[in-house]
Amino acid sequence: MDNTLLVCMRDVGETDMTETTDQQLTMVFSDSAAAKVKTLIEEDQNDNLKLRVYITGGGCAGFSYGFTFDEAVADDDTLFENDGVNMVVDPMSYQYLVGSVVDYKEGLQGSQFVIDNPNATTTCGCGSSFSI
Repeated sequence: MDNTLLVCMRDVGETDMTETTDQQLTMVFSDSAAAKVKTLIEEDQNDNLKLRVYITGGGCAGFSYGFTFDEAVADDDTLFENDGVNMVVDPMSYQYLVGSVVDYKEGLQGSQFVIDNPNATTTCGCGSSFSI
């Protein structure tokens, strides 16, 4: 993990943004994930889009990670910013993602957003589902 990563985090209902370093964060929105989000937003030509990360029930290990683009931000969402792009997490999902790193990786298995979740006790082989 890049120790120089600087991310702003705030609860959407708050008016101030608090700048913190990655050592104080409860989640990290990596540089590579932010760069990919920025590229996708530019391709879609919609500056209001944010990457929404969420958890759903199901998958071979119990919970599944989900990613979507969203213009809306609820008052109780948590917002992370990196390089001018935003990632949002709803409160139910956030409790399972505390301490996680949201990253974007390209490799032999393809390109995808991935989550390194220290709360997961088991994960499936594909890495898209987990249990606590």
